[in-house]
Amino acid sequence: MNTHSSADRLRRLRWTLTALFTVMNTLGLVVFAWLLISEDGEQGEDRVDAELSKVTASVSRLVAFDGTIDLGLVNTDVLNDRCPQFAILPGGAPAFQPHLSRATCAPMSTQLLNGLATEAVRGGKLVQGYQKATDGAVVKVRAEPLRDSDGKAFAAVVAVQPTGAEDDAHTRFTLLVIGGTVLLVAVLGFAGHLLSGRSIRPAAAALQQQEVLLAETAHDLRTPVAALRALAETAMANPAQSAELLPRTVRLAARMGGIIDDLLVRARLAAGVEQLSIQPIWLDQLVVGVVEDTATEGAEVTVTAAPTKVDGDPALLQRAIGNLLDNAVRYGRQPGAKAFVHLTVAGGTVTVADHGPGIDTTMAGDAFDRFASTGGSSGLGLSIVRWVAQSHGGTLAVYNADEGGAIFELRFPVSTS
Repeated sequence: MNTHSSADRLRRLRWTLTALFTVMNTLGLVVFAWLLISEDGEQGEDRVDAELSKVTASVSRLVAFDGTIDLGLVNTDVLNDRCPQFAILPGGAPAFQPHLSRATCAPMSTQLLNGLATEAVRGGKLVQGYQKATDGAVVKVRAEPLRDSDGKAFAAVVAVQPTGAEDDAHTRFTLLVIGGTVLLVAVLGFAGHLLSGRSIRPAAAALQQQEVLLAETAHDLRTPVAALRALAETAMANPAQSAELLPRTVRLAARMGGIIDDLLVRARLAAGVEQLSIQPIWLDQLVVGVVEDTATEGAEVTVTAAPTKVDGDPALLQRAIGNLLDNAVRYGRQPGAKAFVHLTVAGGTVTVADHGPGIDTTMAGDAFDRFASTGGSSGLGLSIVRWVAQSHGGTLAVYNADEGGAIFELRFPVSTS
């Protein structure tokens, strides 16, 4: 059995949408970050290759060979004092005095350099890759063969460039991209949560209206249903009274139908698909009619009314006044005592006073909220009254009388017609 409420399911849906939105963005950002990091790594490697290629190409043009090797131009060139460092080695060709540049960018094993030169000379092709310096640092090497006029390799230029600076720069870039990706995932996750909340807001509002409608229906039908059952049981137990009880039964049934109709109208008004049916109403006559049609459950109800006309929806005004009267009859009495309720109508204002324990003034505002009450009821009755007042441009106020009891004051603008 599913014990989760519709609101719980909507909340889970919001988190599901947030998770889906975040996961999709995370996948896209991770791929993008991986491409950026890969591209930066390739660019760093290309920069090192470009430096090595520039050195080997420049040195190759400076070396003269006419049966004997001439390194005079190489010795005077500025490349000797810059990184990448380089060496000109015979690599197994006719021996000559090797040349090592004066710059020491990374301490290299002479045996390793000779091996690279030999591989380039014997194979007659470019040799390049990563090696380790004598201090353990990673370097990139490029061994390019030198050729005579016949195309025969007679020596090799071996250039060496440490990769530490590029590796450090790539590491910093990687950390920056990862940090930015994490930050963007968090921001997009938060944005997704806001967007998912906004996307389900109409459904949440519709669900809330539905739940309120059902609760209000149960609240308003509880009293007439109980009275109708009592009449039916009385009629069954006393068939002789059936003729007397039947009219009251019909009136209660009509009242129940009216309540249902009013609730449906309220739902349609809240949904914006129907407008209030505003018309001039004699408020004093309407209040008297509501009192006559309301079961007072043994309470003593009196009315003092002066002619007053307002503009409003008759059905909604009846319902609001009926809720105030019902609230006073139920809760406006001392324990074990008879309820006394007095209604006053004058100047567009309906005042309902009782002789009960009164209302906690610190909770008076909460008493008008849905599902909140200071007297044991569901609180829906008073929330409906306030909604009716506000929809007609009026107000609902509550305070305690000096002699005890609560006073509800429902005020509407007086009609000018």
